[in-house]
Amino acid sequence: MSGVRSRSGLTLALAGLGARRCLALLCLLAAAWAAAQDIEAAETARGVRSTVSAAEWKAIQRVISAQRTALIAGDAGKAFGYASPGIQSQFGDAATFMAMVHHGYEALLTARYVEFLEGAVIDGTIIQPLRLIDADNTVRVALYTMEKQKNGRWRISGCRIAPSTVQAA
Repeated sequence: MSGVRSRSGLTLALAGLGARRCLALLCLLAAAWAAAQDIEAAETARGVRSTVSAAEWKAIQRVISAQRTALIAGDAGKAFGYASPGIQSQFGDAATFMAMVHHGYEALLTARYVEFLEGAVIDGTIIQPLRLIDADNTVRVALYTMEKQKNGRWRISGCRIAPSTVQAA
């Protein structure tokens, strides 16, 4: 039994391929692994996430609730402070931001009932839906996109309001 050693399944599989095929397969596997590592490193550097903890979802919901409270109270400065740096630079100042909210996001101000729905991470984008029910029972969903800042705080990077297929009672 000299020269006989126990081999793992991978080693046995590679041994049956021949030297050239084995080398080609190993190079392909190494390239795929390196590419996956590069993608993961790039996503991490850009702040892209694939999972969000329960505590982070709660923090996200607190930011959205606090901004909505500030909007309803007419506190433009405070509401603007919950926006991401990109949104802040897009609108420039709190008054312009508040005017935009009054013009295109009135449902955030007038909803008689709000409810957070289950959030999702889609292609690295964090989305927190908020169901809005108006006085006339119109149901909409505000889809918030969120960004975690370098200081660890969550900020709102966008919001779209869409009609809902759900009807209020």
